[in-house]
Amino acid sequence: MSPVDAVAGTSWLRSLRRVPNPRVRLVCFPHAGGAASFFREWPQWLAPDIDVLAVCYPGREDRIGESCARDMAELAGPLTDAVAPLLTGPTAFFGHSMGASVAYEVARRLADSGRPGPDMLLVSGRAAPHRLRASDLGSRPDDELLSDVRRRGGPLAAALDIPDLLDLVLPSIRADYRLVDSYATQATLRPLPVALTAYYGEDDVDNPTESVLAWADVSPGRFAARAFPGGHFFLVPHAADVVGDIDTRLAELAAAR
Repeated sequence: MSPVDAVAGTSWLRSLRRVPNPRVRLVCFPHAGGAASFFREWPQWLAPDIDVLAVCYPGREDRIGESCARDMAELAGPLTDAVAPLLTGPTAFFGHSMGASVAYEVARRLADSGRPGPDMLLVSGRAAPHRLRASDLGSRPDDELLSDVRRRGGPLAAALDIPDLLDLVLPSIRADYRLVDSYATQATLRPLPVALTAYYGEDDVDNPTESVLAWADVSPGRFAARAFPGGHFFLVPHAADVVGDIDTRLAELAAAR
């Protein structure tokens, strides 16, 4: 099995490690411009009985020929339907940056439709939905948009200096920035019946600590937070520590079921 094997029956999910009868299932949602392969190394830091899946947004990797989602409804709607059949046991959603908002919206749609949702929501590098700040970066010229991507750092920054790679990733980056811009003007608070942990970089100027800690309003009484050194992509140099913390929380989730 390849590290990002497609999950049968849906174009939305990739398997990073399939486990028969898993103790817990973890579904990972990438950042703006990101892809399922961002999480390819994560299984090595997780217990072997955890099933690990990653979301593949349209417009990248093996879905590069598809149009990117234009807004959150177009992204989270079909993704909710794709994820719903997998929620047959203890499940956690993890999302970084834009992915945190997408994970929240999928969990919200599941709750609103009366379907089972995740037991745990793990968000990273993102302000709470009711504390988001809108911008117009998605509509700015290429040089301004790319300058912001470089400023934030992360795996996409290096690709911007390779013309062939830039041509491939720029459309999804711009589409995702536009999606984030529009979502910030529409997002609202919806408390959810989940345990929620927020991870953040101590020097992430785009997501001040107080805006991250406001995720507590989504899960009153079941909220935790953990800070790491670094900026927006703190989880890249601290991947082993971040995933190790997630592994501990997933063990607690399994023990409680």
